[in-house]
Amino acid sequence: MKKILVIEDEPPVRANILELLEAEEFEAVGAENGFIGAIWAQEHLPDLIICDVMMPEVDGYEVLSALRQVPTTATIPFIFLTAMADKADIRQGMDLGADDYLTKPFTRAELLGAIYSRFSKQAVILQQFKTERDRVETLQQKVQELQQSVNSQGEVLQQLQQEVRDAMPKLNMAIGLLKGIGPGMQRERCVEILQQSCQVEIALLNQMPYLRSFLEPENLLLLQQLNVIKDNSPSPAGADN
Repeated sequence: MKKILVIEDEPPVRANILELLEAEEFEAVGAENGFIGAIWAQEHLPDLIICDVMMPEVDGYEVLSALRQVPTTATIPFIFLTAMADKADIRQGMDLGADDYLTKPFTRAELLGAIYSRFSKQAVILQQFKTERDRVETLQQKVQELQQSVNSQGEVLQQLQQEVRDAMPKLNMAIGLLKGIGPGMQRERCVEILQQSCQVEIALLNQMPYLRSFLEPENLLLLQQLNVIKDNSPSPAGADN
């Protein structure tokens, strides 16, 4: 069953699209904003993404740009939904890597036509992706076997460093999206999602502060300010304990 992620901030529109997709026997999942949608896509790798353009905080262009920068989500077919029909807006989306553009209101036939067209054109790319994913899974299994047989602390630490390095794209993507969100309930919710989605990586960074060198300094500072990562910097001389 094909899995489709629908990122749409208007509940009635999102519900209608999900109902239509489920009637076509797709596994349809909804996300109420761009931040949640981008994180969910990174973790669950849907077969196709349908995304509104005009959304508060993180808009559709930012979602697409963030996902296209991560290897595991870079080739997922992406269809924009928009109330704007201006050629410049359409061109902006296509330049960022969108596969199709539907203008609201659209018909059931138009939406399904765009979806099946994307799946057809994605077949060859998807096979290549599956081959690469199998290769990565094999390497991960070998890494796990290696970790079990490692006796020296130095080799164990080296493997941990590699795990953190491999996890950085997801963490950096989430941090990049957070930078554009101002203080308030929306930002607090996004921080909560970040902590839940990246709890393993954050735990490693807190347990082994030297691994933080994989983060850009400004991103590390932001995570410390948001209390996502503990500030383990030494206390100033003479400060009270």
